[in-house]
Amino acid sequence: MKRYLATLQNYLLKEINAVIRYLIISDVVLTGAAALLAPIFAIFIEDFIRGGNAAVAGVAAGIYLFTKSIAQIPAAMVVDKIRGEKDDFYIMFIFTLLMAVIPLLYLVIDTPLGLYVVQFVLGLLTAFTYPSYMAIFTRHIDKTKEGTEWGTYFTLTDLASAGLSAIGGVIATTVGFPALIVAVVILSFIGSLLLFPIKPYLKFAHHR
Repeated sequence: MKRYLATLQNYLLKEINAVIRYLIISDVVLTGAAALLAPIFAIFIEDFIRGGNAAVAGVAAGIYLFTKSIAQIPAAMVVDKIRGEKDDFYIMFIFTLLMAVIPLLYLVIDTPLGLYVVQFVLGLLTAFTYPSYMAIFTRHIDKTKEGTEWGTYFTLTDLASAGLSAIGGVIATTVGFPALIVAVVILSFIGSLLLFPIKPYLKFAHHR
């Protein structure tokens, strides 16, 4: 019986320290927001980008992933080099806020070039948020519970993605893509603000 109770507590984020709890909750919301649009992004491109097709969608995805991949190691080195968690936190928080509003640009662009520029900027911002997030998560993870807490993180973010992927398709079909993008921005902004409560728990002094 205790085994099942412990599993339920993990889903409810019980017995997890406050920093990890808020980091997980924030990323659940942010991942869910991204999932609203991600599965039908190619359809959005075909409908709203002049000359948009599967090739344009593929190039756009490639630019985002390539930029994120190339910039991520230099960004991680910057995060590691800066002493203290204050800078790690502000890099994570500010860049996550910027990522939250980037989808608004989808409402004003209508050319493949504009789309590619937005994807490049989004990839660059993501390259900084991931290392700073992972650095704080790794530093504060509960000892002897590393596997459980990472498992909880991936389980809850995957569940959020699964649920909101379906909802995103319904919203796009019934209300339209502009409303869906606004919903993505609002939800992403909320997810970003959920990072702020971890600030009092961080070590802002030089600690490395």
